[in-house]
Parts: sequence; C-alpha cells; structure tokens
Amino acid sequence: MLGLAVVALGAVILYTSTGQLGRVVSGVGSSLSNFLYTVTASAAPSASPVVPVSGTPSLVAPAEAYTNNRIVDLSGAVPSKVAGNSAYRIRIYQNLKGQPRSLIREIPVGATPSFTVPGVILQKGVDYFTATLVGPGGETAPSPAITYVYDTSKPRIIVTSPLNGATVNGTSVTIGGNTQSRTVIVARNEANGASATGTAGPDGTFTITLALEPGTNGITLTGTDPAGNIGTAIVSILRGSGVLTASLTPSSYQYRASHLPQPVTLTALVTDPNGHPVDGATVTFTLSIPGIAPITQNTTTDGAGTAVFQTTVPKGATPGSGLATILVTATHLGTVSARAVITVLP
Repeated sequence: MLGLAVVALGAVILYTSTGQLGRVVSGVGSSLSNFLYTVTASAAPSASPVVPVSGTPSLVAPAEAYTNNRIVDLSGAVPSKVAGNSAYRIRIYQNLKGQPRSLIREIPVGATPSFTVPGVILQKGVDYFTATLVGPGGETAPSPAITYVYDTSKPRIIVTSPLNGATVNGTSVTIGGNTQSRTVIVARNEANGASATGTAGPDGTFTITLALEPGTNGITLTGTDPAGNIGTAIVSILRGSGVLTASLTPSSYQYRASHLPQPVTLTALVTDPNGHPVDGATVTFTLSIPGIAPITQNTTTDGAGTAVFQTTVPKGATPGSGLATILVTATHLGTVSARAVITVLP
C-alpha cells in the first residue's frame, strides 16, 4: 500500500512538472462552459423568407367612376403567396392628367391578400390610381389603373323645345333638351302633380313626355348627374284650346243626271290641335245623293293624316243637292266631322 501511494504521488508530481494537469483542467472547464451555453441560450428568431414576386397587385374599379365625394377608399389584392410576409409593402400611386405619377401611400402587406387604403383624397378632374409591391427584390410593375372622376359641378339643363311660355294645343307635351351625358331627368308638372323620368343619352340629349292641364303649366326639370350633383330648370307651358280638325274634298262637286254613273273620290285630311297630321284616326265616309240609298265606308288615316274613299254616283240619282260627310275619331283627341255638298244637275 505504501509503495502504491509513493508511485501515485510521483505520477502527480511528474504531470504537474510537465504542465499536462493544467491542460486537462482547462479542457474540462471549456467543455462544461459550452454545454451550459447550449442549454441556457435562447434560439434566435428566423427572418421571413424572401418570396420572389411574379405577379402585381390589383385595384378594384369603382362601380361608378364619377363622384362628388372628395375622399374615397381604395381596395385591392396582392398575390396570395405574398400575404403575411412582412418583407413586402404596398405602394399606391396617383396620376393626374398631364402630370407624372406620385406616391401617395405605402402600407404593409396584411395577413390576407385583400387590402384597403382608406381616406384617399381626389383631385378635381380625372384621377388614375395604380398599385405596386416593393420588397427585397425591388418593385413590381404597376397594376392596371382604375379611374375616379371628381366632379362637383351641377349639370346644366337646357330646354330646346318647346320654348318657355309656348302654347301647346294638346293633352300632353314632349320636352326636349340637352344636359350632361347619363344625367337622370325628372320632370314634374306643378299644375297637376304629373311626373315623368328620362335619361340623357351619350350625346346629352333627352326627351320627356308629360301630361298637361288646361291653362298654365309650370314644369320643373331636376337633373342628377352620374356624380350625384343636382341641377334644375323651369319652363312654363300654356295648354291651348285648339281642337282636332278635319276637311273633306270630293273629286267633283257637280254631276249631270244624264251622264251617270260617274266615279267620285272623297279625300279627308285630319290634323291635331297643333296642326300636325293624325295617323291612325278612324274615318267614316257617308255619301247621300237624292234618289239613291246612302253609301258608307270606314277607313283610317295614313301618316300624312289622309283617308280616301272611292265610289260611284250611280245611274238613277235624281237632280238635287246631296251631302258627302265624314266622322273622325282620334284616340285622346276626340271627334270631329266635316261635309261637302254634291249636286246632281238635270
């Protein structure tokens, strides 16, 4: 035992004299330190992966480009593979006619592809908007542009017919005029409360037919343009007391009994209270000649307001004065009659 102890002591003295013991202790301490660091150190956060962008964002076009609201909200979407990636941001550009585009807003990409940009301020006239994505790889091409038209001007309504203060002989009036394209026109007659609605065409022209009351009719036209602006015009129309008129013209007014039978043509002309031809009026012709039974026929007027009846003054008619008559009936315009004297000479 004593001998083994002496040998061990000699080994320790030898290790110490050569420096080996210090290196062993140092190695043990270094290993222990590395172990403790590995156990206690927190894991470093990993950066979001860089996603190469092959598409561009999109903006949603408004249902109606015209607006009188100066502040609007824009909405759109980014490619789905970019959603939730904090390495990317959305840029919104505004273009005005004749000016370079300008960056007006930059927002982070959200958790979903859809995004909204609130409180965008419009400038008077036409505003174009585009969107891009910007990230580690640079900036994408702009999206297709959407358009807003900021318009606060009231539409001007010009009545071209009939003129203010005109007299119209009829139960209704057709008002014609022009204004801003696609403006909705509402005409209201203060005399009877009647109203009618029309829309201006692409060239701005419009026509509206409205019922009239006898006497003076004050008509207000209210126009709402696509941006929501409202303009008005007032016209006064006097409904006249004109009536439906008709005339009757025979091909001859006299016939000799000795020369009968002879053909006769009766021509009727029908005009409305304004002097315009009436199409489709019902005309009843009657020819009454002494010595023969009355001859009757119904027909209608053509686009020129005329109706024609051809018949014969038969042999056997006795000398004397007879009558050719017409009775005219026109829808919404009433009835009227006319006559002409036809004489049979001895």
